[in-house]
Amino acid sequence: MKFIMATKSPSQPAAPKLTPSDGEGGASVVLERLTQKVQPPQMYQVVMLNDDYTPMEFVVFVIQEFFNKDRETATQIMLKIHLDGKGICGVYSRDVAATKVDQVMDAANKAGHPLQCVSEPVE
Repeated sequence: MKFIMATKSPSQPAAPKLTPSDGEGGASVVLERLTQKVQPPQMYQVVMLNDDYTPMEFVVFVIQEFFNKDRETATQIMLKIHLDGKGICGVYSRDVAATKVDQVMDAANKAGHPLQCVSEPVE
């Protein structure tokens, strides 16, 4: 028995087909490729929290450094954090968001600032 792989358009049902073989007297099974619809990954937002001790200039630096924002955008995010208590710095996949949080927390610890950063699922 010979196995032959064939591709089919996603709109047609996938079922094995029996076709005459090339002289063996039996039938061959043709396997069809099944296409799967994959959901996009859950996205996470990186949120920085306000505190009364971390200098605003350090927050702007961190946003520029780790979130690739220009100075004006970073300043706007910093002001949102300062006025609202928290601000979204970016939206990423889970692993990237966790890495960004780790980078921010590590930089804050090294600089001696109590800056807090978390990631949470986008609703």
